[in-house]
Amino acid sequence: MLTIIIRSVILFILVIAALRLMGKKQLGELQPSELVTTILISNIATLSLEDQSIPMILGIVPILMIVCIDVLMSGIMLKSVRFRKLVTGSPRVIITDGVIDQKELKNLRYTIDDVLEAMRDSDIFDITHVRYAIVETTGKINFFRKDEGKTDPPGVIIKDGLLIEEGLVKAGLGKEWLYDTLKRRNTEQKSVFLLTACGDGSYTMILKEGRSR
Repeated sequence: MLTIIIRSVILFILVIAALRLMGKKQLGELQPSELVTTILISNIATLSLEDQSIPMILGIVPILMIVCIDVLMSGIMLKSVRFRKLVTGSPRVIITDGVIDQKELKNLRYTIDDVLEAMRDSDIFDITHVRYAIVETTGKINFFRKDEGKTDPPGVIIKDGLLIEEGLVKAGLGKEWLYDTLKRRNTEQKSVFLLTACGDGSYTMILKEGRSR
C-alpha cells in the first residue's frame, strides 16, 4: 500500500511538472501534437501505477523523453512555418456569406450537425447571419457574424518575421503595398512580429521586442 502511495505522489508531481514545462493550454484547446503528448504521458503514468512490477525508472524516463521531444518540436515550429503547418495544419474556412463549403466540410470530416451545434454554442441560429466560419487548428469553429462589421477579417501578412503570401492574397493586397508599408514605418520584414491587413489597406503592425520602429 505504501508503495502505491509513494508511486502515486511521485508520478503526480512529475506529470504536473511536465505539463507546466510544456506550457499546455486547456484540453479543449490542444493542438493534435499536444493532445497526443498528453495522452501518452497519462497512459505511461497509469501503467506505472497499475503494475508494481514495472520499475519506477521505466515510467519516469519515457515521460521525460516525451517532454523533451515536445519542447524540441515546439522550438522547430517557432522557426519553421512549413513544419508548423505539417504538424498542426492550418485554419480552414467552411462558411462564406452564409454558404457552406461542403467540399471543405467533407475534407475535415465535419457533419452539418457539428456546424449547427457550434453555431448554437455561439448563440447563432440562422446560418444566413454568418459571414465567415473558420475551423481552427484545435478543431474549434469560430464564427464571424455579418452584423459584427462590413469588412472581411484581416489577413495575416507577416508572422514572426516570415511573409505569409496567402494572407496577402486573402486581403487582396500585393507585395508592392507591403514594401511601401514597411518603408513608411521605417522597418524591415524580419523586425515585424505580426502584421495583419484588410483589403482597404488598413493594417495592424506589431514589432518584435527590442526592435526600433
